[in-house]
Amino acid sequence: MNVTCLIPFYNERERIAHVLKVITQIRQIGQVLCVDDGSTDGTAAYIKANWPQVQVVQLQQNQGKAAAIKYALKFVKHELILMMDADLQELRIEEIEAAIEAYHTQQPAIDMIILRRINSPWFVRWYRSDILLSGERLIRKSDLGQVMKLQVHRYQLEVGINRYMLHHKKVVRWMPWSAMNTYKVDKLGVLDGSKKEFKMYVEIVSFVGFSHMMLQLASFTKKVHQKQHVKSSVESQSPYEPDFRDVKTYFS
Repeated sequence: MNVTCLIPFYNERERIAHVLKVITQIRQIGQVLCVDDGSTDGTAAYIKANWPQVQVVQLQQNQGKAAAIKYALKFVKHELILMMDADLQELRIEEIEAAIEAYHTQQPAIDMIILRRINSPWFVRWYRSDILLSGERLIRKSDLGQVMKLQVHRYQLEVGINRYMLHHKKVVRWMPWSAMNTYKVDKLGVLDGSKKEFKMYVEIVSFVGFSHMMLQLASFTKKVHQKQHVKSSVESQSPYEPDFRDVKTYFS
């Protein structure tokens, strides 16, 4: 058990239970670390009461996902981190275990694995948010620590990680992932949720710049080549599998 699962959350009491029920069953995970980003709905107390084996650390005020991750890094026990969103639905134990096994099997050739949300709506897959903005990643603590030095804020975390991996010519692969996140319009309503979504994309593009965002859209990462015994149960079911060049190929 040499993996830390890192789960930031903000007011996710209604959704985090499903995630924790699955994550706490993963045999390779030795630490589950939840980061309360200033919640006001009692999520932290709910976790402590129902999952005493889960470690909870708390920020007093809401500062955004990136700040929560940065704060939590000091509590991470293992070098390999599984980043996980708190609002996921339809998680599958076998997919998570397969991703961790694939990462270990293919070391040191792979630096990061992204769990690609293959059941996302077509328009999300069209502009590759199912990969580029996926919050589910296997990444080294040392790399994530370097990303946090880039002064990423709130919604910029995933594209900040992507930019770091591209700049340092790291090898990144994706694997199919059945889970779906809960969209902001479902949490906040159509008007407020749409405003949040728009703000998110503005923050993302303002951080990496338009040209680098196009680079990520065009050439960032491709599917992991798994050995037969660690194939995900949904690998053959992915509805959208373009063969993008990997990071090293692009920069060679």
